[in-house]
Amino acid sequence: MAKSFRSTVRLADGTLHPVVGFGTYKVGYIPASASSAAADVAKAKREGKTETAASIVEKAITQAGYRFLDCAQFYGNEAQVGDAIRASGVPRSDLFLASKVWCDNIYAGPEAVRAQVEKTLSELGTDYIDLYMIHWPVPGKHIAAYKMLEEMQREKKIKSIGLSNYTIEDFEELVAATDVLPVVNQIEINPFLFRRKTIDYFKSKGVVLQAYRALRNGAAFQDPTIVRIATKHGRTPAQILGRFCVQNDIVYIPKSIRLDRMIENKAVFDFCLDDADMDDLYALTCDENLETFRKLYVKCVVRDTPMQGTLESIKTEITLN
Repeated sequence: MAKSFRSTVRLADGTLHPVVGFGTYKVGYIPASASSAAADVAKAKREGKTETAASIVEKAITQAGYRFLDCAQFYGNEAQVGDAIRASGVPRSDLFLASKVWCDNIYAGPEAVRAQVEKTLSELGTDYIDLYMIHWPVPGKHIAAYKMLEEMQREKKIKSIGLSNYTIEDFEELVAATDVLPVVNQIEINPFLFRRKTIDYFKSKGVVLQAYRALRNGAAFQDPTIVRIATKHGRTPAQILGRFCVQNDIVYIPKSIRLDRMIENKAVFDFCLDDADMDDLYALTCDENLETFRKLYVKCVVRDTPMQGTLESIKTEITLN
């Protein structure tokens, strides 16, 4: 069995948060409203990838040594993640479990948020969640949803409260109307989308950043800059992308359904990128990618709600970089 990696960062509320986690999005299940759902399902069938989320996540825990699992209502597989946790035999106290409430329940209101948290607790088989997040800042709805998380934190069902996909403007709107400071913001971070002003802002507020899409996509592994730096260090492209995150003091959440890649992805602590490497990686962020982020934000803050397809109440002036 692989040795578990338990290096942590301390959140503003005092909680110790693992630096590396295992992402469960599209692991054993592809959400119907995912942007590439049809293509992903067709590819999985074509390649014969029928392994369940329970089997994959159990391997991530018992064989690859992951102890931080990043989950979400939207991912549609929390019951299977719970099965994996139980099958692993790893004590609950050794795990760090995170989840997020999706836009439909955020829109529906605080009681729907409460019901979803309770469902997550039941499916994961635990009486508390280490970190619970608002998945997207649904306009006019996310503050009330967050206040319900504050209530459930007082009930000790949630240890830490966080955010996902919040811009600077969303964060400032939230903290002006709530009591508990969010301790985490999970956003896309990789060399192709390194929003320096946003990242520096959240760090200045004591908010730890988690990176989703840290490995971007398969095409990133063939990027000439990534390949060159990987060759220089005798590492894989995935390890370069992962090291880029942790070297920027950002929590890194890779995912894979293959055991060898699970192990490969987390091997990012025994080498260092030099200043020239980092400068070359930062240079991969371009205006086109920032514009892609803007379009995704406009789409997703109202996704799976009655506001979907409209611009109703959506912030048009947000910090992109």
